[in-house]
Amino acid sequence: MSTTTRRLTTAQALVRFLSAQYSERDGVRHRLITGTWGIFGHGNVAGIGQALLEAGEDTMPFHQGRNEQAMVHAAVAHARQLNRLSAQAVTTSIGPGATNLVTGAALATINRLPVLLLPGDYFATRPADPLLQQLEHPVEADVSVNDTLRPVSRYFDRITRPESLIPSALNAMRVLADPAETGAVTLALPQDVQAEAYDWPEKFFAQRVWPVRRPAPDPVELAAAVRAIRAARRPLIVAGGGVHHSEAEEALKALVDATGIPVASTQAGKGSLRHDHPADLGGIGHTGTAVCDDIARTADLIIGVGTRYSDFTTASSTLFQRPDVRFVNLNITAFDAHKLAARTLVADARTGLAALTEALAGHRVDPAYEAEYRVGRARWDAVVEAAYAADDAAVPTQPQVLGALDAVVGDDDVVINAAGSLPGDLHKLWRARGPRQYHVEYGYSCMGYEIPAGIGVQLAAPGTPVWSLVGDGTYLMMPTEIVTAVQEGLPVNLVLIQNHGYASIGGLSEETGGERFGTAYRYRAPDGSFTGDPLPVDLAANAASLGMDVLRAKTVGELRDALVAARASDRPTCVYVETDPTPTAPPAAAWWDVPVAEVASRKAASDARERYDSHAAERRRHL
Repeated sequence: MSTTTRRLTTAQALVRFLSAQYSERDGVRHRLITGTWGIFGHGNVAGIGQALLEAGEDTMPFHQGRNEQAMVHAAVAHARQLNRLSAQAVTTSIGPGATNLVTGAALATINRLPVLLLPGDYFATRPADPLLQQLEHPVEADVSVNDTLRPVSRYFDRITRPESLIPSALNAMRVLADPAETGAVTLALPQDVQAEAYDWPEKFFAQRVWPVRRPAPDPVELAAAVRAIRAARRPLIVAGGGVHHSEAEEALKALVDATGIPVASTQAGKGSLRHDHPADLGGIGHTGTAVCDDIARTADLIIGVGTRYSDFTTASSTLFQRPDVRFVNLNITAFDAHKLAARTLVADARTGLAALTEALAGHRVDPAYEAEYRVGRARWDAVVEAAYAADDAAVPTQPQVLGALDAVVGDDDVVINAAGSLPGDLHKLWRARGPRQYHVEYGYSCMGYEIPAGIGVQLAAPGTPVWSLVGDGTYLMMPTEIVTAVQEGLPVNLVLIQNHGYASIGGLSEETGGERFGTAYRYRAPDGSFTGDPLPVDLAANAASLGMDVLRAKTVGELRDALVAARASDRPTCVYVETDPTPTAPPAAAWWDVPVAEVASRKAASDARERYDSHAAERRRHL
């Protein structure tokens, strides 16, 4: 019996294969690889580049990037917006093009978000050795710079023969579509193998559907979790990003409405409940709300749903202070479910929450507990209002910028941020109105994520107003994809806040005895320090030179008008505002462990060490 084959290059075969892959959840089918980002050079221009050209836009849409790291950010944001049911591929040349992927790959894997990386690699046949951009390793000749992607990938393979693509490509799709395994997937492609022809079995190009499972909880684990919840007097749910990935927001609301258990949210989980739900306590941990952290300190049961418990969530193991506190973790990944010596409930978030709601029928927390957290919640609402309040003629503080934006956005707008002082202010103050509105990447907190992420979200949800919030430090890291937004005609809105340096790290430096050293964007003073006048940079002019429409705002009233105009525009638009640097956001209500010099000659560091030791004494192991 003969098998029908098709003669294609390895690159052509890979593109055809990717175009026929689908995911399916709840009976709804999605294209698994919705497009490919690329920057071409030697190593992929004649392989994947030629294959994409030959396949055409209908088979595999192509997006032209300006920076390899930024392309990964755009793809990751795209996958997050689509609940991890679709992903995008990223192709690069060998050498620096490939190593520029590493930061984006780490971000994807840490955040459990799918992206397919296709870096070019050295010749498998080694006709010339070394070649341009090759790293020569004296004792491991099979090592290339692409091996830097191994530790940040959930799956890695180097395709040294055309036929080895078949099992590897199938494994790559398996990982991308698996909600418990997903992250960055890397297929390193030697440039000669990309261009090599092979007789491929036609079945390799047949449409494949990868089911995205919703595993139900084990009955024994479910019964134990229910017993623990019924016995708790002060339970608290910690909602993580898994709630959103599973589209479990309504299931969470049903559980909370039935039981009265309050909800705290991580950065990834914010918006799991609407901000005005009476049980929503807002953010938790170092950047959390005071009411949420107060409840967490006295909680006797923490119910983690889709969270990986970063140190910001646990306040570096100082937040959950009750001696008898215990944990129940609902997570699709057993690795995360077992954290903090928890009772595990390894299951899909939506399926698991529905099972808990049914099993807890008739159970509700004590009315006094509900009254307590609702009073605290009302107090925090007043704190937010005070932080947002501003005179129209005033130069805005950063929280007042958020207040102006809060007054303009609709329920379906998406607000994007990742690094600097903004994530803390957003986690404390932002009033999330929809499950996709709050898009803060805080697993890797990568400066430069925001602008390409806005493009990824726009591609995933055309017509959705998208706001990329950046400070000047973040903007200078990676403004390159403004050009891509202009080229693609994507009306990403950039809110560019000028505060002349690294405001977040400056504050952290001051708190830890570093005296804000090396954190301001200023001229050198006569003593050599960076304490002179602010640098005369004009980032608004830079954004305009890259093709954006730019609206400058000097006051709160001008800012509000500019935001309204940006939201109505059909072009990429930058709203530029120089803020009053006076800190007006509520202070941190919980600690974060950043070690301080144990010995120092400067008083600021010595005082900081005393504060550090007092906080560190509150750390505990949850066993």
